[in-house]
Amino acid sequence: MDHQQTARILVAGSGPAGLIAALGFADAGFPVTLVGPEANGQDGRTTALMNPALKILGRLGVLDEVRSKAASLKVMRIVDATNRLIRSPVVIFRASEIGEQQFGLNLPNSALNPALAGAVAAHSGIEWRKSMVATWRLDADHAHAILSDGSEVAASLAVAADGRLSPAREAAGISTSARSYPQAALVLNFGHRSDHAFTSTEFHTETGPFTQVPLPGNRSSLVWVVEPEMAKELVALDDATLSMRVEQRMQSMLGRVSVEPGRQIYALSGVTPRCFARNRVALVGEAAHVFPPIGAQGLNLGIRDIDDLIGIACENRTDPGAVKALAAYDFRRRPDILARSGAVNLLNKSLLSDMLPAQMARSAGLGVLGGFAPLRAFFMREGLRPGSGFAALAGGLWKQVRR
Repeated sequence: MDHQQTARILVAGSGPAGLIAALGFADAGFPVTLVGPEANGQDGRTTALMNPALKILGRLGVLDEVRSKAASLKVMRIVDATNRLIRSPVVIFRASEIGEQQFGLNLPNSALNPALAGAVAAHSGIEWRKSMVATWRLDADHAHAILSDGSEVAASLAVAADGRLSPAREAAGISTSARSYPQAALVLNFGHRSDHAFTSTEFHTETGPFTQVPLPGNRSSLVWVVEPEMAKELVALDDATLSMRVEQRMQSMLGRVSVEPGRQIYALSGVTPRCFARNRVALVGEAAHVFPPIGAQGLNLGIRDIDDLIGIACENRTDPGAVKALAAYDFRRRPDILARSGAVNLLNKSLLSDMLPAQMARSAGLGVLGGFAPLRAFFMREGLRPGSGFAALAGGLWKQVRR
């Protein structure tokens, strides 16, 4: 491919989103410079990636390497574990209901990050500068990154995969609306006596969700959202006491629990930029959206950002950072990002609310989902691929009409 005709892409940030963006752009034939430190192989968290995101990892040649370290997600349950007057029925989503073998895989970040980094290092189309961007200079034709080692990189398009505090976003003059929540997430992995049967369970509690997600063998990962003070108390407990607390919260659903070393606490916050691209910078991943860890949306949404951005860049190969290309990206991502972050915030608010109307609305919503298979299928399809729930619903209605 003629690189004269294909503009250079600069990817800032070497977390999973940055590594995936670099691989995706290089795969699409763009010369890529990735700027960011060595990938973190010590991250104790896990990431639940849904089938569409896995398909993209497969295309980039990294799925086979991580599959053996991941667990399948075949069933998802929502359990109301609040002590409130109005409680919702248990809702069970089965992948088989929408003709899928699984919704996705739960991958340890300690497997995902090194696999992505290895693929980037092996790709001849990617130059990885293991430095940080010290300052940005954005002009009419190029984004310039001056690195901390004094060198400079110029590109038609800068992909901001540099996290929730994104310096590239700030340089582009994109303002954000930020929210902090009275919540923190305790994250850990644990072993359990009973088989999880590839089922993830999200217990809704008064402080937020308590989410167990399967790992290979009799192990699961946990994201437990509580008040910040409570998170500090939990993290300070000895292993035996914390194991007992986790088991109690899960109503002994997986039998005896033993927590593993490596507990982490993350303060919850929400960030929504006013736009998703401007001044030769396009936002992806946490630079484009931050919200509480509910419903496995984070990196799945980030991978959709990257996929859409590459699609638009391929239609504008000579200048993917041009105003019209960035406007097209902003237009395409806005409905998906705003709908997902809105839904997560709404659910989170309803959990924290002691008001009866909010409890009733949540209970009624989950009740309808639990009792009405077509609607449940709609939500499952929408959760995997935005727009596909509508497509399946329309197809079903069309069949009815033609009978």
